[in-house]
Amino acid sequence: MDAFTAGLLQRIRATETDLTRARVEGDDFLVEVEQAELDDLRRLAAEHGVEVGATSV
Repeated sequence: MDAFTAGLLQRIRATETDLTRARVEGDDFLVEVEQAELDDLRRLAAEHGVEVGATSV
């Protein structure tokens, strides 16, 4: 796995964790921010052929 793929997958996992935390805390604004970030990261992964796999969110 190259550095780009590893970094992208790490950012996706971190964002999923942050999104879950925002939902648990009831922070609707942060949920929107983290969801938008996750959507962007998943789009980037798809554009570069990076298999994201099952997500926890």
